[in-house]
Amino acid sequence: QVQLVESGGGLVQPGGSLRLSCAASGDTLSRYAMGWLRQAPGKEREFVAAITSVGGSIYYSDSVKGRFTISRDNAKGSVYLQMNSLKSEDTAVYYCAAGPSASSAARNNDFVYWGQGTQVTVSS
Repeated sequence: QVQLVESGGGLVQPGGSLRLSCAASGDTLSRYAMGWLRQAPGKEREFVAAITSVGGSIYYSDSVKGRFTISRDNAKGSVYLQMNSLKSEDTAVYYCAAGPSASSAARNNDFVYWGQGTQVTVSS
């Protein structure tokens, strides 16, 4: 199995940017599709983005497409989420996740592993 630890969350004003990082350990990262999920208070867990095991294909939710960018560095065992033009609606706990298929995760949110989460708050 793989262990995931997120970092980079914090408080940012609307229109600002944050870069989240995910450090993986316990397995070779290239074996997994990777992604990001988020959960706002009182709401269901929401798919944000996914990337295939070697980075060939990327999937985004409609709410973040054009503003967020997912990337990975398998040699470093890291996954990133660059978040630009942030809105108050983006406020949530963000989770890094791993699974067998990026396309399946985008459709069904069926990641197998996830981290502890990092808080992102967008407020003036």
